[in-house]
Amino acid sequence: MRFVKRRKSGLANRRTKSEYDEVTKATLLGSKSRVQYFDLPIRSVLNRSRSAYLPFRWTINPYRGCEFGCKYCYARYTHEFMGMEDPRDFEDKIFAKAGAGAALREELRGTPRADAIAIGTATDPYQPAEFSYRRTREILDVFAAEKGRRLSITTKSCLIERDLELLRRVARANVLSVNMTITTLDVGLARALEPRAPRPSLRLRTVAALAEAGIQAGVFSNPILPLITDSRANLDSLAQAAAAAGARHFGGGVLFLMPCAQKVFFPFLEERFPQFASRYRERYERSPYLRGEYCRMIRNRVDRIRLRHGLSAAAPEYSPELWEGDEQGTLFPLN
Repeated sequence: MRFVKRRKSGLANRRTKSEYDEVTKATLLGSKSRVQYFDLPIRSVLNRSRSAYLPFRWTINPYRGCEFGCKYCYARYTHEFMGMEDPRDFEDKIFAKAGAGAALREELRGTPRADAIAIGTATDPYQPAEFSYRRTREILDVFAAEKGRRLSITTKSCLIERDLELLRRVARANVLSVNMTITTLDVGLARALEPRAPRPSLRLRTVAALAEAGIQAGVFSNPILPLITDSRANLDSLAQAAAAAGARHFGGGVLFLMPCAQKVFFPFLEERFPQFASRYRERYERSPYLRGEYCRMIRNRVDRIRLRHGLSAAAPEYSPELWEGDEQGTLFPLN
């Protein structure tokens, strides 16, 4: 089905009308007429993470496909499961998971509260489809009625500001953090890499809005692109801007390049960075992962930059006001 009308969404009061219009346009920028949207019936919305290296046990992605069209996106392979072999289908055919809230409410009954849950690990939960489908908000409504959960949201979108009050409700009884992905502060490079995502300055302003609302926010420089965004200058300027915006944590990992993403990323390199194309092909055609001394060097570089700007590696722990079992207002046991 196609959208007929997009709802307008209220943002933080601190923005002026012109800033609101700018954010709205940024989120919808480049929304192509050929993009199609579909409801996707589901029975489950929680997906178990099999990796022992990730800080969460479960993931939630309210949408399959992502209109932001990031050249490096590893999640393009998910459309192959649906018989779509053209990697561009991933950004042109967006599936909104129907019944996400009801499915989550049922699944949480059997999910231990100690299990961390990450929202937006593969596709952006606040991409343009969220204006009308509101599947991410539906999921947050469920968590607003929960207590004692450990949650994170990863996005590139300013639209998350629409849900500031809802996020505050979630964070009162659950540990919540938001990760804003910003690969570079270079506007031209960001536009080339992430054609329809909001520009970096708008994302930083959203980090500031989250921090002002009392939501723990951080910045991910993912993915760090060898020879393109991995310089000390790029990462340091990004961490400095993140800290100035009120971010509490900062991180970044080296590019993971699946074969499905190579079909899009390699032509991008040939056009924008032809001098690096053969080196990328030589290394990534063997494996989607880079390993060895280069990765250790990048980890050390990020660690030093993070310390320089007083940022932590992960969202700091905090005690929610209404943690599970700690109801407000009860001073004495009732007889």
